[in-house]
Amino acid sequence: QAQLAESGGGLVEAGGSLTLSCVASGFAFRDYALRWYRQAPGNERDLLAHITPSGETTYADSVNGRFTISRDNEKSTFYLQMNSLKPEDTAVYYCHAQPLSRTYAYWGQGTQVTVSS
Repeated sequence: QAQLAESGGGLVEAGGSLTLSCVASGFAFRDYALRWYRQAPGNERDLLAHITPSGETTYADSVNGRFTISRDNEKSTFYLQMNSLKPEDTAVYYCHAQPLSRTYAYWGQGTQVTVSS
């Protein structure tokens, strides 16, 4: 059974850093596009970062230059390094994996990130 398990969320002061991890199991990880989303209370779930199977990355304007997505195919794990965190980055963060066919997708359970001012 395919699963994504996130970790690394928590409470951090503004200007600080956190790294989220997402461990995958049960599917061919290296063939999947991987994404990080976040959802703040009352808001829609927003796409933050995307990495292709070949390692190409794209970012939302709101996090470009502060967040970095990466993948380790040997460990079936991908990451979101978050620097210069702001209170508006407070949200539940979700990892997401999808094959190139985009016929289905897997989601992590979400991890809370809270940035204090």
